[in-house]
Amino acid sequence: MNGFVAALRAEIYVALRSNSTRLLVLLPALIVVVRAVVIKLSETGQEARDALLGQDSFTDTAGTGSNAWGHLVDSFSIGLTLLSLILVAYAAFSFANDRDTGSLRHVLIRRASRPALVLVKLATVYLLALCALLMMAISIGIITALLWQFGPVVEDGYELIGSAEIRSEVALGLRLALLPIPTALAFGVLVSVCAQSATQAVTSALGVTLALDIFKGVLGERAHYLYASFQPSLIDESYLKDVSRLVRGYSDVMIDARMLQLNEWIPLPQALLFVVLALLIVRSRKL
Repeated sequence: MNGFVAALRAEIYVALRSNSTRLLVLLPALIVVVRAVVIKLSETGQEARDALLGQDSFTDTAGTGSNAWGHLVDSFSIGLTLLSLILVAYAAFSFANDRDTGSLRHVLIRRASRPALVLVKLATVYLLALCALLMMAISIGIITALLWQFGPVVEDGYELIGSAEIRSEVALGLRLALLPIPTALAFGVLVSVCAQSATQAVTSALGVTLALDIFKGVLGERAHYLYASFQPSLIDESYLKDVSRLVRGYSDVMIDARMLQLNEWIPLPQALLFVVLALLIVRSRKL
């Protein structure tokens, strides 16, 4: 236990003074803020062009274009996709790079066990993920509130979906979207332990992550037992994608209760499996 605490304190000390970890925490928030500003400028520019040409702008009777809820959910989808990829790469790089540079041997000399080193790397990545998520959530909330207005979706004087229902759906969508992230990070650490080098670890982790994203659409029902099916991604099939349509007032969104249940049950046990495999494999690896 003393070795774990000492190693964790060393990791946190280095992370707090590393420009790469600062960039990792700030980059997703910066990207979603810039994206929101570009979208708003594009909308304003289109309205100005229509006014100069004397054309009637498209009438958004439901208020979905000016409503902040849709932009809020879209920003979270983009941000979580970027964050997952960046953190998986970092998790895969961390352990393998320290092994390549010989840093792990110095920590082992200080009586930290091999399993403790894996858990320290995992805990560090989770702390960085938490900081990045908090920074991103605050940035998204501020920028969407500044550029658009939160409110119910109303069409022809009839309220399609109220603010309370929207908040409930957004909260559920975010909770379900966050559940696979610990699993993705645990997978990155597992790859880092198994790989021969840091470069191999990063390319393998990102390659497998993107491959899962590509093939989940052709696996049919079997894809529902993979954590990757439930996290926002480049080919998004997460519940957060459905929430994006729900908060815009679309009535053709089909909610599968079984999928929501699998979303809650599948990711965390798989995260535990990846951690156990990493702890077993590290005992026989040459450090």
